Amino acid sequence: MTFDANPARILLRQMFDAAIAAAQPASTLARHLPAPPKGRTIVIGAGKASAAMAHALEAAWPGPLEGLVVTRYGHGAPCRHIEIVEAAHPVPDAAGHLAAGRMLERVRGLTADDLVICLFSGGGSSLLPLPLAGLTLADKQDVNRSLLASGATIAEMNCVRRHLSALKGGRLAAACHPARVCNLLLSDVPGDDPIDIASGPTVADPTTRADALDIVRRYGIAVPARVLDALASEAAETVKPGDPRLPAIATSLIATPRMALEAAAAVARDAGLPVHLLGDAIEGEAREVGKVLGALALETARRGRPFATPCVLLSGGETTVTLRGNGRGGRNVEYLLALALTLRGQAGVYALAGDTDGVDGQEALAGAIVTPDTLDRAWQLGIRPRDALHDNDGHGVFQALGDSVVTGPTLTNVNDFRAILIAP
Repeated sequence: MTFDANPARILLRQMFDAAIAAAQPASTLARHLPAPPKGRTIVIGAGKASAAMAHALEAAWPGPLEGLVVTRYGHGAPCRHIEIVEAAHPVPDAAGHLAAGRMLERVRGLTADDLVICLFSGGGSSLLPLPLAGLTLADKQDVNRSLLASGATIAEMNCVRRHLSALKGGRLAAACHPARVCNLLLSDVPGDDPIDIASGPTVADPTTRADALDIVRRYGIAVPARVLDALASEAAETVKPGDPRLPAIATSLIATPRMALEAAAAVARDAGLPVHLLGDAIEGEAREVGKVLGALALETARRGRPFATPCVLLSGGETTVTLRGNGRGGRNVEYLLALALTLRGQAGVYALAGDTDGVDGQEALAGAIVTPDTLDRAWQLGIRPRDALHDNDGHGVFQALGDSVVTGPTLTNVNDFRAILIAP
């Protein structure tokens, strides 16, 4: 079996598209619905897939419902009974702040006969920025920017966010008491832990404010003094497992990174290629992951070990980028640029990496494709790829080459997708 650049590009994109399609709420949500209640059904939620989840819920729900969900600008979906609010991500804005306050009011005063259906997906942390008393939206914006540039893992970032929030870390679930709560979650985090999906507004939080303070200090995250004071106060503590306000909570994962990778693997196998799933929870600095997977691809291409060729290597997870330069960031393109530099034009190796929500970092670009001539074409344009990596400017390189992957808003979010195709 042989591949040149065009068929390889097509197959990689088909795998990516299959991964995205497998995580669409329209095809996964209905089978997880709870029984209707005697009383009211209130729908709340936040995340880049939350509007699509609300649309799917309305199509499948057998009775009356009402509610409010918040999604990223451009990620809305038409709903008749559930209000859709669009707000900023990854740095929150006033629209998200106002919507978060309204959401909290919507769930107050419910009874044991009522049901709250919670639709949360990746991005929900930034879209529900209601701060603890004494803090401001500006404080939350400053903290979010610092976290994004720090190199902290998503779990560490969410720990800090939870302890500065009036909603996250189970606080929103506590406000729903005594109503029944059903969480329908679309996972974008390594390990699929519900506490890290949108920072866990409706699940108990085992982490503590001391953990959050340790993370701020460990990464040298610059935050205002009043934020440190807030984290040191008892008010920052979240709702813990065993809290009597959280007894009637059911949680289902309607889509996960593993499901998306399995769908991509099926496309590759249909094309006659063996597939090796390296994991759906790979974390670490994006450029370091690129170096490691690049070395693995080189060993496979040159020596047929640890995998025989041809083959496809698939992986997922959420890497991080520590911003050091003046580029636009983007963990998938940072990974790909490091991968290309490691491969050094190795014949027969092609790769695609992208965020399944269609947005890598803060760009309306999902990711990019690497081919054996990526570095040569960059040098011909006067681009120095190693300098670009140092400047965190992967998007600049791949846009100049015409190798960006553009999907538009996918209305789902199951983390990053990485595929390496190795031909003989």
